[in-house]
Parts: sequence; structure tokens; C-alpha cells
Amino acid sequence: MPMTSPAQLAVAVGRRRAYWHSAFCLAVLVCAVYLALRHWPAVHTGVVRLAVADQGWLLVAATAAVATWMSSALAQQGAVARRLPGTRLVAAQFAASAANHLLPAGVGAGAVNLRFLMRCGLPAGRSASALAVKATAGALTRCMLIAALAPACPGLLRVPHVPPAAPVVVLAAAAMVAVVLNSRLGPRCRQAVTAVLADIRAVHTSPPRTAALWGGSLAFAALHSLVLIAVAQAVELPLPPAEVALLYLAASSAAALLPTPGGLGSLDAVLALALTASGAPAALAASAVLGYRLLTVWLPLVPGLLVLGVLVRRKAV
Repeated sequence: MPMTSPAQLAVAVGRRRAYWHSAFCLAVLVCAVYLALRHWPAVHTGVVRLAVADQGWLLVAATAAVATWMSSALAQQGAVARRLPGTRLVAAQFAASAANHLLPAGVGAGAVNLRFLMRCGLPAGRSASALAVKATAGALTRCMLIAALAPACPGLLRVPHVPPAAPVVVLAAAAMVAVVLNSRLGPRCRQAVTAVLADIRAVHTSPPRTAALWGGSLAFAALHSLVLIAVAQAVELPLPPAEVALLYLAASSAAALLPTPGGLGSLDAVLALALTASGAPAALAASAVLGYRLLTVWLPLVPGLLVLGVLVRRKAV
């Protein structure tokens, strides 16, 4: 029986990888076309309404949307001690934003960023904790922005009536979950929490990393708010910019609790309802939400998936 030389084996492995990469790229394109066709009525309606909108404001919104990927890259760099390749880091954030709209609850973006950090030489555990640090900073900055804007818009956010027994039920359920997790995954959970806390302390011992993490996280939330504000101005939505920003931050925070890919459907409904409840005409509210989605999801989706395919082919993720 003939022996296979190392060179022949390497060629066979390379050919197999090329097949898998080609299949992955084809699957990515099929997914992009499927999503575009499935949601084409919404895309078409948004395009028609935005065709007569103020082009200057739409340009501002598009610029802010592009800047969100750079701010995300800045925050990710702040969560990592090692210097990451800048161009590939921004490309990975662009690709992650597209993948985030294919899988639920941020799984797509997390998977892309995790693979990217591991390709950059970080161990799996350290990469996961860096993503957790970035996510924590993003959630806290969003809460801080809501707290800063709420006094400027009194009465805009209404706390729903909660039965007195509800907090007790929630706390009891949380305690039960904690007990179950501690009994089954106790050591692993404690190790993960310890690693995240250690990374958080390490970030704050370096002023440049602290500025990058918190500055990038703050810019990311503010720029997404700016996209919606600019689109609202373009379609002449009769709400002040501060109210639009506050409604977006609150709606996106609420929609993040639902496991839909990139908040598709949940954020659209919650945000449109919030804008309408605050006094905006339903048609203009729908147009503003569609414009925001076009600039942050639909228009970058296919290019983002193509970039993801290129990064996979080049073994950057």
C-alpha cells in the first residue's frame, strides 16, 4: 500500500479546507439573500419613505453608523492587554455586526469576536473574559446615558406598575437558578467570574486601556442614538433629539432581553411603539425605525457577511 508523503497530506488538508471555506462563503451569501427576500417589504417601504427625506441628515446618520464599528473596535482593544491589528480588528467588528443578525442574543457577534481574539493569540478563557468585560462596560455605559438623559426628559419614561409579589418571585427564581448552577457548574462559574474580575482590575490599572474601553463603549451607544436622531430629523419626526436618544436607549435595553437575532422584530416594535406613545405620528415613527434599520442592519448586511467570509478564508477568525 503506497505511503502518503507529508507534502501530499498537506495538499489534501489544504484542499479540504478550501472546500469548507468555499461552502461557508456560499452559505453566507444564501443567508444574506434569504434575509433580504424575506424582509423585502419592510426594506422597500423604508426606501420609498426615505427617498424624499433630507439627504444631509441621512448622510450624518450613515457616517455615525460607520463610526459605530470603529468605536466597537476601540472598546474591544481596551478590554485586551495585547495590541490587536487595527485594520483586522475593525473588519472583525464589521463582520460581527452582520453575524449578530443571523444568530440570537448576540451569539453571532460573540462567536466572531471570540475566534478573532483567539486567532490573535489569546487563550480561549482570556478571550471570553475580554468579551465579558466589553459587554459589561457596554451595559453600564448605556445605563449611565439613560440616567443622564432621564432628568432632561421628565415623564418620558414611565415605570410600569409591578405587583408587590413580583420582586419576591423574581428573587426566588434567581436564587434557585444560582443554587442549581453552583451545584452543577460551581467551580467553572467561579473561575469564570474570577477571571472577568481580574481582567476588569487589569484594565483599570492602565489609563489608556481604561479610556479605550469606556470611551469606545460610550461612543458606541451614543453613535447608535445619533443614527436614529439623524434619521428622525431627516423625516421630520416631531420629537426633540434628547427624547429620541432616551427612547432608543431604553427600547434597545428592553429588546436586548429578548433572544432575537440583533433585536430584529423586538427592537423595531418596541422602538416604534415608544416613539408613537411619545407623540410622534405612527407613519413617521415607522419610517424613522426603518431608516435606522436600513443604515445599521440591511445595507451593511451583505458587505459584512462578505467581509466575514474573507476573514474566515484568511484564517483571521
